[in-house]
Amino acid sequence: MTETPFTISVSDGNLNLLRSKLELATLPDELEDADWKYGVPLADIKRLVERWKNGYDWRKHEKDLNDELPMFTRDIDVDDFGTLNIHYVHKESTVANAIPLLYCHGWPGSFHETRKLLPLLTASSPDHPSFHVVALSLPGYGFSEAPRKQGFAVKQYAEVAHKLMLSLGYSEYVTQGGDWGHVVCSHGHLVRCRVTQLFQVTRHMAAEYGGKYDKAWHTNMPLSQPPSPWQEPLSFLAFLVTPWTAKEKEGLARTQWFRSQGSGYMAQQRTQPQTLGYLLADSPVGLLAWIYEKLRNWTDNYPWEDDEILTWISVYWFSRAGPAASLRIYFEIFKGQSTGWIPPQHPKIPMGVSLFPKELMVVPKAWVRRGNRIVAEFEHDSGGHFAAHEKPSELANDLRKMFGKGGGAYRVVPGKDGYP
Repeated sequence: MTETPFTISVSDGNLNLLRSKLELATLPDELEDADWKYGVPLADIKRLVERWKNGYDWRKHEKDLNDELPMFTRDIDVDDFGTLNIHYVHKESTVANAIPLLYCHGWPGSFHETRKLLPLLTASSPDHPSFHVVALSLPGYGFSEAPRKQGFAVKQYAEVAHKLMLSLGYSEYVTQGGDWGHVVCSHGHLVRCRVTQLFQVTRHMAAEYGGKYDKAWHTNMPLSQPPSPWQEPLSFLAFLVTPWTAKEKEGLARTQWFRSQGSGYMAQQRTQPQTLGYLLADSPVGLLAWIYEKLRNWTDNYPWEDDEILTWISVYWFSRAGPAASLRIYFEIFKGQSTGWIPPQHPKIPMGVSLFPKELMVVPKAWVRRGNRIVAEFEHDSGGHFAAHEKPSELANDLRKMFGKGGGAYRVVPGKDGYP
């Protein structure tokens, strides 16, 4: 598992092909005064496509990514799935006893979400802990190799991430992540939104490798089901008689919005990802519309710049395995037949949560506390799904408080308190 330095270098041929496809794009019509009611407005796509063709400079942004992010690849052996070449960012702090932290993205994110977060987490200060940060591209995302066999699900993604940390010499570490895989919302009872926990990669790591290796975990997308009247009768009664706070009502309304209006993409990606993959692999405009919708709807009035959006989309377009590969995790987990389907028990290690009001699903804090060892809890007045990109300072400060002096996970990694 030898480490190899990695530099993003898209060929001129691929850039020319992208431009040709953009030139040949045919756009649909649009109903009068539709705005965002039916999906991404035509005016937005016209503007972004024109910028992509005439003005957006990939070479500039490619250089910026290479200059800002120390990137590498190495082979990781995955049980029953062979060897995958994994791409990752590894930014070490100047603090010798910095805390090793794995950052894990979801869909439609990638490794570059850490660009704003890296300098904050690796900074040295007597006032807060510092971290050695590892941000991998999940298999099939970014510049990581994609699985070639069926059944590669959360168990395998967690295995890759864990083995990557060990290969870097981090036998004890902490994790941070959101998105995959708490996002399942279906018709249910009580609040009309039943949350099925599919356990994101970092949660699976906390349960599978917690204690000996994984010492604590933090998430910006904490989810849980309401208490069961049969399994937790006392909690269920408390749930029935305890009135919602204003923020909890807002959170449940956001959750209901996602279930009824924002989760259509998931039905396609979890049932027929290959069919959708033909569109995303062949049409840059289709890929742009599919992901841009989420960037806009899943954030909290974030002031997206056009080049910022196009860089995000370009990473998917120029990804090693192509954008279709990123969809298959939905199928593998939802089908319930892969080795990664059976969720692990609740992790026993310390857990921290950051709550942002425009996350896709926002459930009452009491639900999350049940079964989890919560040692740090932070609630913010603004922010959405892509916390590392949208609210990097807030997320960094939450991690500093959780792992810093007086925090619930201070010195959780032996000999690594993060202070100079």
